[in-house]
Amino acid sequence: MATAINLLPLAAEANDAYQRTSFRHWNAGRNPTDGCNTRAEVLLAEAVERPQILPGCKLSGGRWWSYYDAKWLTSASALDVDHMVPLAEAWGSGASQWTAERREAYANDLAVHPSLVAVSAASNRSKADRDPYEWLPPAVEVACRYTSEWIATKLRWGLTADALEIGTLAQQADACAGATVTYEPAP
Repeated sequence: MATAINLLPLAAEANDAYQRTSFRHWNAGRNPTDGCNTRAEVLLAEAVERPQILPGCKLSGGRWWSYYDAKWLTSASALDVDHMVPLAEAWGSGASQWTAERREAYANDLAVHPSLVAVSAASNRSKADRDPYEWLPPAVEVACRYTSEWIATKLRWGLTADALEIGTLAQQADACAGATVTYEPAP
């Protein structure tokens, strides 16, 4: 993990002019004809017990594990799909310089699992736009997984990290002996 942290470019965050609408998210997903947007596709992919898909891609039933807070959920409406690296964080870490198309690709990244994660709405809203210096999952036993996925997402998209973020990631790496970071650069 420490080796991966050293690959993150160090830069101060610049959140000037950030607007959530700069990232077109929850687009038509992999199959534009099935009526399921990116959010629904993540929920379907992460369901431990698959929900029934009703007309308009409404999900009924199903069961999910929210790893951030170690909770089972049985309603799709109780889940949020979290951007591992929040949109505002991505913006301040380099996405402000991207094209609208690249920001859309980032916000709907179904190619790599940790980019988008189905978690309880409460844990996602607790996290908000914060980086690991400001927020780690309340389920402490998953901190190493979360840190690895955070780093992998930043590296996948070529995003920078500020000094406080890197300091926290380094502390996490020390506590996560043997944890690895694997990533595939985004196209």
